[in-house]
Amino acid sequence: MDIALTQRLSFKQAGLTVLVAFILGTALSLVQVGIDYASEDASIDREINALMEISHNPAARIAYNIDAELAQELVLGLLRSPAVISAQIIDNNQLSLASVSRPAMQNRYRVLSDFMFGSRRHFETALFVSHSPTEALGKLSLEVDTYAFGSHFLRRSLLTLLTGFARSLLLSLILLVMFYFMLTKPLTGFIRALSERDLRSPNHNKLPYPHGHERDEIGVLVNVTNRQLASIASEIAQRQDAEERLTRYLAELEDMVSARTEQLEAANSRLLDSNSELEAARRIALDMAQARSAFLANMSHEIRTPLNGLLGMLALSLDGPLNNQQRQQLSIAHDSGEVLVELLNDILDLSKFEAGQLELEHIAFDLGSMIEETANLLSQNAAPGVELTCLIDPLLPNQLLGDPTRIRQIASNLLSNALKFTRHGRVDIRVNAQAGGVRLIVRDTGIGIAEDAQTRIFHPFAQAGVGITRQFGGTGLGLALTRRLCEAMHGRLSLETREGFGSTFSIDLPLPSKGTIVQAPQLRGRILGLSPANSGLSEQLANLLPSWGLQYQQLDADTGLDKIEADLLISDCPQRLSELRALSDLPIMLVSAYGDFLSEEQVQALSPIEQLARPLSRQALLQALRRTLGQAEVHAPEQSSEPQRNRQARVLLVEDNPVNQLVAKGLLGKLGCEVLLANHGAEALKLLETQTVDLILMDCNMPVMDGYETSRRIRQKAEFTALPIVALTANALSDERERCRAAGMTDYLAKPFRKDELAALLDQWLSSVS
Repeated sequence: MDIALTQRLSFKQAGLTVLVAFILGTALSLVQVGIDYASEDASIDREINALMEISHNPAARIAYNIDAELAQELVLGLLRSPAVISAQIIDNNQLSLASVSRPAMQNRYRVLSDFMFGSRRHFETALFVSHSPTEALGKLSLEVDTYAFGSHFLRRSLLTLLTGFARSLLLSLILLVMFYFMLTKPLTGFIRALSERDLRSPNHNKLPYPHGHERDEIGVLVNVTNRQLASIASEIAQRQDAEERLTRYLAELEDMVSARTEQLEAANSRLLDSNSELEAARRIALDMAQARSAFLANMSHEIRTPLNGLLGMLALSLDGPLNNQQRQQLSIAHDSGEVLVELLNDILDLSKFEAGQLELEHIAFDLGSMIEETANLLSQNAAPGVELTCLIDPLLPNQLLGDPTRIRQIASNLLSNALKFTRHGRVDIRVNAQAGGVRLIVRDTGIGIAEDAQTRIFHPFAQAGVGITRQFGGTGLGLALTRRLCEAMHGRLSLETREGFGSTFSIDLPLPSKGTIVQAPQLRGRILGLSPANSGLSEQLANLLPSWGLQYQQLDADTGLDKIEADLLISDCPQRLSELRALSDLPIMLVSAYGDFLSEEQVQALSPIEQLARPLSRQALLQALRRTLGQAEVHAPEQSSEPQRNRQARVLLVEDNPVNQLVAKGLLGKLGCEVLLANHGAEALKLLETQTVDLILMDCNMPVMDGYETSRRIRQKAEFTALPIVALTANALSDERERCRAAGMTDYLAKPFRKDELAALLDQWLSSVS
C-alpha cells in the first residue's frame, strides 16, 4: 500500500530531527555571531586607541613647538585611516592648530550597523612631553565612523548564518534517506504482506521478517503480529464450531419455546388470579391502617379526656390550702398522671414515626433548666439508696434552637430507664457544650445490659429479657423512641455498658446556639462541702461554686469537724450534723433525697439549717446561697416564668364534659378570665348572638354540633373573622392540627393541658385586650 511522503515515519522523523538540528544550529550560529559582535565592538576601541598612542608623541612635539604645518600633515595622515572621518589638534589655549574632516560612508545596511555599534565614536587624548607629563600642551581629538568596522561584521555574520542553514539542509537530506531505508521501507513491506493476508484462508504461514530487522523493534512487531494472527485464526475456527452448535441448539430451542409457551399461558392465568388476591389484600391492609388510625385517635381521645379532668383537678387542688402531707400526696398523684401522659405520647409518637408524620420544632429554649425540671419530676422514682444529680456545664448557652418537647422526651426516657434499673449508687444526667451542639450523658450504677441484648433493647416493645420485664416492669418503648428521635434530629446515640456495673448513654445533638452564655453570678464567701468524695453533690459543688466566685473546699465524710472555718457548710450526711452543731453555730445547708426531710424537732436542734431537695438545681442552690450569705442580687430581679397578669378577658368555653368544664373554668378563673359556658356548638352560636367574647376555647367532639362545624359557621359571619378560636381536643394525632385549621380554628391545645400552657396561649391571643 502507498503512503504519501509527508505521512511516512521517515519523513516525520527526519523533519523532527532537522527541526531540532536547525534550531540548535541557529542557536549556535547566533552565539557565534554574539561572540563576534563583542570582539568587533572591542576591536574598534582597541584599534583607535592604538592609532592615538602612535600619534601621541608627534602630536605632543607639534603642540610644544606650535608648528601648524606639521600639525596639518599629521591630521591628514590620521584621516587616511578608513574609520577616521575627523581629526583635530588643539593647543592648551583651546586654539585649533590643525583640523580635517570628511563625510561618513553611506550604505543601505548602515542602519543595522549603527544600531549595533553606534553611528560615531569620539576619542580624545591629552598631549604632553615625556620629561614634563604634568604640563598639558593641548589635546588630540578623533571622530570615528563605526561603519568601517560594522560592515565587516555584517558580512561575517551573514556567512555564519548561511553556513549553519546549509549544514541543517544537508543533514535533513541525509537523515531522510537513512530513515527511509532503516524504518519506512521495512515497515511498508510488512504492511503490504499483512494486508495481503486473508485470515479466513487455510494458509496460516507466518509473515516474513524484513532483512536485517529480525531482532529489533520491527522484528518484535512481526513476531507479535504472527502470534495475534494465530490466535485470531484459532478463534475463527472456534466461532465456526460454535455457530454450528448454535444452529443445533436453536432447533432444539424452538421446540422448547413451544412447550414453554403453553406453560406460561397457564402460569399467566394463575398470576392474574394471584394479582386479584393481592389487590384484595392491599385493600384490606389499607382498611386496617385506617382502622388503626381511627383506633389511635379514639384511644387518644378516650384516655386524654379523663386524664385532663384528673390532672386539672389535681392542679386546682394543689393551688388551695393544704398541709405538707396532703400537698406531697397530691403532687405524687399529679406527677403520676404526667407519667401516664408521657407514656401515651410515646405510643403516639411511635405510630407517627412508622407513618412518617413526625414533625420537629425549631424554637429557642433553655436546655439546662429543662433538664433540671425533668430530673426533679422523676426524682420520686429514685430508690432510697440512689443519688440523682444534674451536672450542667457552666459554659452551656442559655438559649438553644431545637424541639424542646422531643429533647425532654429523650432526657425523660433515659433518666427513667436509669432510675428504674438502679437500686444503689448514683444516677447522673450531664449536659456539656461542644462544637456545633451539645452532649447529653446519662450514667448509672445499675444492673447494666448484657452484650447479646444491647441491640435488642432499641426495638419497640422489647427489653433485655423476660426476667427484666417481670422484675422492673416497663413497656420497652422508651429506648426505641429515644433512638428514633435522635435520628430525626440528626443526632447520635451511643451506649457503653457492662453487665452488673451500670450503663452510660451518650447523645450528641446538633443544637445551634441562639443566645450567649449566662453571666455567672458573683458571690463572696467560703463554702465547705461535707459528703463522700465520690458523691454527685461533691462533683456538682466543685463544678459550680468556683465559677460563682466562692471559695470551695471539699471535706471527706470522715474528716474531723472541730476546726472548721467557713461561712456555710453544704452536706448530704445528716448523721454528722449533730456533731457539727455541738462544736459550731455554722449555717448548714442539707441536701436530701425526695421526701427524706428532717422533722421539725431535728430542724430546731440543728438550726440555723436549710433543707434542699435532690436533685439540686442551679437556681435553687443560688437562691439558697444568697439567702444564707445575705447577698442579694445587684441587678434587676429575675422575671418569673409565668408573669402575673390581670387579663380581664371574656372567654367562651364550648365543652360537653362536666369534669373538663370544671377544670377549664377553674384554671381560667385563676388566670383572671370571665368564663361563659356552652355545652355544644349550637348553644355556642346562640350565645354569640347576644354576648361579646374575646376568645373561644372549642372542644372538637361534642353532641348536637361538633367543634369543626361550629367553627366553620362562626367564620361565615363577618363580625367574627378576627375572633380567636382555640381547639381543645383529646386527639393528639398529627393530622388533627391541620383538620382544626381547615375548619377555621386559630390555634390548637391538646388535652390534658397544664396551667402554664393555657396561660401562654391566653397571653398570645389576648395581647390586644386591655
